[in-house]
Amino acid sequence: MNEGRNWTHAEHLARMRRLRAALAAKGVRPGDRVGVLSQNRAEMLEAYGAAELGGFILVPLNWRLAAPELAAIVADAGPAALLFEDGYAAAVAALPARLPARPSLLVSIGAVQPGAVDYEALLAGAEEGEDPASAPEDPAFIIYTSGTTGTPKGAVLAQGAMLHSARAIACEAGLRPTDRVLVTMPLFHVGAKIEWLSVQYMGGSCVLLPRFDPEAVFRAIEEERATAAHLAPVMVKTLVEHPAREHHDLSSLKRIHYGSAPVPVRELRRAVAAFGPIFHQLYGMTEHVASSILLPFQQELDAPEGSGEAARLASAGQPYHGTELRIVDDAGDDAEEGEVLLRSPGAMSGYWRNPAQTEAAFTPGGWLRTGDIGRIDADGYLHLLDRKKDVIVSGGENVHSREVEEACLSHAGVAECAVIGVPDERWGEAVMAYVVLCPTAALDAAGLIEHVRARIASYKKPRHVEFVPHLPRLPHGKVDKKALRRAHWPETGKRII
Repeated sequence: MNEGRNWTHAEHLARMRRLRAALAAKGVRPGDRVGVLSQNRAEMLEAYGAAELGGFILVPLNWRLAAPELAAIVADAGPAALLFEDGYAAAVAALPARLPARPSLLVSIGAVQPGAVDYEALLAGAEEGEDPASAPEDPAFIIYTSGTTGTPKGAVLAQGAMLHSARAIACEAGLRPTDRVLVTMPLFHVGAKIEWLSVQYMGGSCVLLPRFDPEAVFRAIEEERATAAHLAPVMVKTLVEHPAREHHDLSSLKRIHYGSAPVPVRELRRAVAAFGPIFHQLYGMTEHVASSILLPFQQELDAPEGSGEAARLASAGQPYHGTELRIVDDAGDDAEEGEVLLRSPGAMSGYWRNPAQTEAAFTPGGWLRTGDIGRIDADGYLHLLDRKKDVIVSGGENVHSREVEEACLSHAGVAECAVIGVPDERWGEAVMAYVVLCPTAALDAAGLIEHVRARIASYKKPRHVEFVPHLPRLPHGKVDKKALRRAHWPETGKRII
């Protein structure tokens, strides 16, 4: 269901096949790239599906990008065709005429746009035809990373890798053909796509919203009897606190998958109190979609503070079946704490047209370097401590930002927190906390620093605290720490990465 439109699986498949055949008739061949610039709508799912049928390689484009960023990705991917929602006609028209490979075919979704072929007319004039043969190693999508650690890179995801990831999530999360997943995260990110694909793998249904809106989410769950939802932690928090929640029947909802960042333990307890024990944390990334999962039965909400069971609430769970996980130090040797390495059939094939970055992303043994710092406890649960490039080195000591954030969030007056390192003449780097207070909180910097100092080592406490009305966020809900650092580090500084 999308915008009041409904399709059966058979109708959805027929439209995907017609799209594939129509693009082929316009000269698009297997291996060609096809871009799509659109908010969440059924046509975007059809474009994904047509690529899965082996018609081409889909390149979903982030509609929030500035014109130069969008042009850079289009130039890198070199799509033969570009499908775009009518609201983005100006962005498409603004693409430089001298791009290395400007799309030769433009297809408008919605109102017909000058110079473009109408999407529905394109499908109406096509026959379904036979699906071309494809192999597990054939690329299905090129999904560009968010760019939080530098220039966006196009992760090539193969047909077999996506199938492996969908199967892993479906099996571990216990999905069924009766499931109806609510998708409100942007489909230009792999998280939203894999959530639908894992339900689709089991024969379930999709309720698609164009964007996140709390009241629209509540209505969709109630009216469409959605059984599953995929949300970022900030979305979970918003739904828990929204006054309309108690006025809707949400009893059909049996599981909420959250990802892109962990839900703080305090917020997880509040969420379970509001929705029940239905939360699954999914750890993954564009380059390795399904990595680990924390299931509801593994969450002991009443565990004593300081116990292993309590610590597990903040973990990323255990690896999916078929996924290997290692923790290594800078020398590549196994360690108690260090970088998380992953190996499975669900890993990306590499970065598009970027052999140097591809080589750097994998070890000689085929392990993917995640860039995340973590540890594995005695029960096999993965605890993520920080991004490798986010570790703060203060006075020669490593400080993990997430540990400081959890200590700040343990104060009842703190609603949200993000910790970064800032330049310091004496210590090299100092810990700085950006804090969003709860509406009625009365808390100053000294009080928060003292609260944190009582919970973690003194050298880890924030030396600077700035209270802000909100934190900058990326489209998938993750805090944009690059934006926070920009005010403190020069463009050539090591933290602007």
